[in-house]
Amino acid sequence: MSLSDADYHAKAHALLARIEAQIDAWLEEDVVDIDTHRTGGLLELTMPGGSKIVLNTQPPLQEIWLAARSGGYHFKWNGAQWVDREGHELLARLSGSVSEQAGQALSFGA
Repeated sequence: MSLSDADYHAKAHALLARIEAQIDAWLEEDVVDIDTHRTGGLLELTMPGGSKIVLNTQPPLQEIWLAARSGGYHFKWNGAQWVDREGHELLARLSGSVSEQAGQALSFGA
């Protein structure tokens, strides 16, 4: 499903803001210490132990890319959620990657 540029940017911004808000809540609740650094459409998560997870918007392709230890994934908006080529939802894939790299079960919800 193709979005207007404005809709893509709004949805991508909302997603990154939601991820940052969840990580901030975990930090405040002393659940896990994940550092975030955001530059425009790039969000870098520094995990306990120093590994990284990177989310990056790709406006020309209307995608969001996720790079983690488990691999690299490209997500497109399907009208309801961000999904990769295998049909996995972005927040579910991110939850798995963050849990793996943090060494504890963490979930961004759906």
